[in-house]
Amino acid sequence: MKKTVFEGSGVAIVTPFTKDGVNYEKLGELLEFHVANQTDAVIICGTTGESSTMPDAEHVAVIRYAVEKIAGRMPVIAGTGSNDTAHGVELSKMAQDAGADALLMVTPYYNKATQKGLIQHYTRQANAVDIPCILYNVPSRTGTNIKPETMLALADVENIVGIKEASGDIVQAARIMALCGDRFDLYSGNDDMVVPLLSLGGKGVISVVANVAPRQTHDMVASYLAGDTKKALALQLEMLELVDALFCEVNPIPVKAALNLMGFEVGGYRLPLCEMEEANLAKLKGAMERYGLLK
Repeated sequence: MKKTVFEGSGVAIVTPFTKDGVNYEKLGELLEFHVANQTDAVIICGTTGESSTMPDAEHVAVIRYAVEKIAGRMPVIAGTGSNDTAHGVELSKMAQDAGADALLMVTPYYNKATQKGLIQHYTRQANAVDIPCILYNVPSRTGTNIKPETMLALADVENIVGIKEASGDIVQAARIMALCGDRFDLYSGNDDMVVPLLSLGGKGVISVVANVAPRQTHDMVASYLAGDTKKALALQLEMLELVDALFCEVNPIPVKAALNLMGFEVGGYRLPLCEMEEANLAKLKGAMERYGLLK
């Protein structure tokens, strides 16, 4: 059995921006917010963090800041995915040097690797570092799906320890677990499917909704893992409207808008992301009010 990086709720945290760069003061506030609300891991510079718009020097600086700010209070998992294997290798090395506890690697996007190419890509990237690597499967955004049989092949790589499964296909998640068993940790990449994936043996979630509802997301997973499946299910169902609103436009547009509505002042977006449509913003506000996030 491989080492588990974390159990529970890992937040795919947003990156607060100013007009000129990263708002480190606000990022620090967000990190402390998650420590106080029992978030179990932080995923820094992932796709929710708009990593694709961040130059390497900035990307690594943000990882280093998060590592220093968290100071061992929870695992810091750094996003180092790329559609260029050589770039992913270098970014992974830099993240390891910056002190990341583990890495999250999204599938190559746009050039759409074959399953054979995925095995070579991930093997080379994982072999370049000594820290645990979690794969990220989100075909709706990348156009590439990691098949369960490919996951089984990648389970032979010593430091590939898990997958963030965001295909939205519960049958695929079940097949991954049937093939890989305890050779791989499964994390839900969909906030509306956390409890179903936990029922298949998942270890937790890498979550967007945890940005705005960290304690509830932690409690949902912790309750399930402690055997209180009824409470976990109630928490899952209660947040469905909020989850739907947080994905009514491309992530992380709504979640950054939600944080700003809550007073966190995380700033805007880097193009091509832009402000929400008014109708969708109204939908988001309504869902947040009914969930208790806004007065």
